[in-house]
Amino acid sequence: MDLSKLQVFAELPPGLSSAEAASLRIRYGGNVLHKLHGQGIRIIVWNVAKEPMFVLLAAATLLYFILGEQGQGLLMVVAMALVAAISVFQEIRSSHALKALRKLTERKATVLRDGSFRELPVEEIVPGDIIRIEEGEQVPADGLIIRSNDLSINESIVTGESMPVDKSVAVGENSVYQGCTVNTGAGYARITATGNSTLLGRLGESIESIQIPPTQLQAWIARFVKAMAIFGISAFLLIWLINYLHSGSLAMSLLTGLTLAMSAIPEEVPVAFSSFMALGALRLTALGIVVRHPRIIENLGALTVLCLDKTGTLTENRMQVRIVYDARTGELEEGSEGGRWKSSRVLWYARLASEEEPFDVMEKAIVQAFDASKSREQYPPLRMVHEYPLSGQPPMMTHVYEGAPLSVVAAKGAPERILKVCGMPEETRRLWQERVLSLAAEGYRVLGVCSAKSLEFPEDQDRFDWHFEGLVSLYDAPKPGLDKFFHEWRDAGVRVKIISGDYAGTVVNIARKAGLDGGLATLTGEEVMSLSSGQLAEKVKDVDIYARMFPDAKTRVIEALKANGEIVAMSGDGVNDGPALRSAHIGIAMGKKGTDIARQAADLVLSDDKLEKITEAIRHGRAIRTNLRKAIRYLVTIHIPIILTASMPLLLGWSFPTVFTPVHIIFLELIMGPTCSIYYEREPMEENVMTGKPAAGGLLQGRALVLTILQGSIAACGLLGLYYVFMSHGYSLSYTRTIVFMALLIDNVLLTLTGGQRNPLTIPVILSSVVFIGFIYFVPFARNLFGLTSVAGIHLLMASAVSLASIGWVKASRLAGMAKGI
Repeated sequence: MDLSKLQVFAELPPGLSSAEAASLRIRYGGNVLHKLHGQGIRIIVWNVAKEPMFVLLAAATLLYFILGEQGQGLLMVVAMALVAAISVFQEIRSSHALKALRKLTERKATVLRDGSFRELPVEEIVPGDIIRIEEGEQVPADGLIIRSNDLSINESIVTGESMPVDKSVAVGENSVYQGCTVNTGAGYARITATGNSTLLGRLGESIESIQIPPTQLQAWIARFVKAMAIFGISAFLLIWLINYLHSGSLAMSLLTGLTLAMSAIPEEVPVAFSSFMALGALRLTALGIVVRHPRIIENLGALTVLCLDKTGTLTENRMQVRIVYDARTGELEEGSEGGRWKSSRVLWYARLASEEEPFDVMEKAIVQAFDASKSREQYPPLRMVHEYPLSGQPPMMTHVYEGAPLSVVAAKGAPERILKVCGMPEETRRLWQERVLSLAAEGYRVLGVCSAKSLEFPEDQDRFDWHFEGLVSLYDAPKPGLDKFFHEWRDAGVRVKIISGDYAGTVVNIARKAGLDGGLATLTGEEVMSLSSGQLAEKVKDVDIYARMFPDAKTRVIEALKANGEIVAMSGDGVNDGPALRSAHIGIAMGKKGTDIARQAADLVLSDDKLEKITEAIRHGRAIRTNLRKAIRYLVTIHIPIILTASMPLLLGWSFPTVFTPVHIIFLELIMGPTCSIYYEREPMEENVMTGKPAAGGLLQGRALVLTILQGSIAACGLLGLYYVFMSHGYSLSYTRTIVFMALLIDNVLLTLTGGQRNPLTIPVILSSVVFIGFIYFVPFARNLFGLTSVAGIHLLMASAVSLASIGWVKASRLAGMAKGI
């Protein structure tokens, strides 16, 4: 919208000055609905304190003090503080990333301020401001209409009424409410209430607080953590009972049980997920891909079907009138951008049927063409006295102008609708319909134009005595490089479908230029709606082109694809794309030319409307998912030997029922947490990330799950072997514990290395691990706290060799090509 050329500027009341607005904002506050209390430090700390792992730590610490183990108890207090600090750091890190995203995705409104219209954040609007609202936008605050043009608003969010309500300056029709969506037209309103003082605020509603259902991966993680928690609790009770029956010591039995429970609960998994998603979203935003819901990134990594709207997504969304058919003279005139049209009668009626201040790209093109016509001076300006908004399937719109002795009526819309209402003979209608289809096949978007003279306004716009004036054909050039993008998506295993409101011929024309594979079979919106759910689910497997689609039909196609198990993305920029964008797993809106409602309904917003941004989003989504999968595999792999080493000796009746205590487990957590959520998050993108089909389902399943369990089990066998050898050869508990604990720490370092050597954090992680191992082994105070002792160098080498064999086989098999894709 060109704010510098608003024709009604001189007719509007003066707006506020910046000084007045600042004073009013101090008085009324920001225009924010029920502002949620942010993740303040106290809330973050409290959330950490409620975690199961932290509760287990607190219980273990208390038991140490009860048993008189003051040193161990103090060590646990320090460990708890470190665990809490790491968790708080991760939460704050994610919280800052989310705040930065919210800042980038904040809505803006067109406000008359300091004598000119400007785009301002919605939060800065104050009572007394004059705003402009238009089709596809959300009303930013409550107000009263002071000027309108074909304005209707969907007020369902505050009234529950799904049908749009006409708005005008008339009392009773002039109120607009925050959060409602402009259905048609445009208008100007003076703001009367903001923030919590609005009707929406008083109702206690908040658009931003609407809960999004958990993603596929979130649901998998929730099930996994729940299963492990149940296992941990069950194991805790079993081990506590067995130990108590053997030792008779309640407190020591509880400590042993707590050790196993702590080793079983994978509390790092949800933390890693949140961290990966938030930081990944921030990284994408830096590339011009604004992520409105960070957790949606995981769906990008599993995307299988990409549905693209034609206009604005595959095309430039810069319409130009190229061909005009005059039905009265039978003449066809071709023009070009900036051309001078000889005959403007058809263009005149098309202009009359357009908005006074057009915001639709087609109407803007019609106005431009009419203004460039040579004979526009012969048509005097008329005053509109009545209008019929765009409606029906297929749609048309009508404007009625004051005239003498009869009113001048003009309409434009879908050719099939216009041809039908004009009541022409079937043969004539068929000939015109063939011309329409011929133009559509060449890539044109075609509008029918008709006119009438009338004394009265019938209730239904179809009932005028219509006369067919002709056709206006507009051209929207395809974006450059379409075939390149389509091939990239195909190579990545993502199937592309085009869903458009245009004629099949127009959509097929674009599909050919894009090199769309899989045939050019089409379905129309009416055909989609006529099919049963089962029939449609079968059809969408093969059909990639959908024409003459309307909102309900688009949504039905998306739902059918989802029912087939596809992970679906939908791109769009118009008001009618909103339902489909919200229905898809990933809604993608155009940031520059997209409507406000499309941007609000979407999960991703492309700041510059470039298609390469979709490719980048998929690439980074896959990389993030791959890295998260590596992190989860690392966690599961290292947890298996910890759990088995903590439980099997007791169950097998070994002379040393356990070598680990809560102190050992908690310091392992101090290593695993940062390794998982910091190290693996920085893993470089794999070169073949955009090759082959995307990974679907959970992070661990099939071959990956088997290999992970195998790797963890082999590591556990190595640890238990060392455990048994040193125990059975008469070495002390502390000596055996030292060997097993050192081997486990070395396992952790080697397991990190199997993730890849290109990670910039590899050297820092290894160095910090070596420093940690050296500290607890060589510093007497630390060694005593961990219950360790000095051991022979040859035995340390033995432990290192066992670790290298039990972990290094994975890397060796990869290099040998035996376990490709592990």
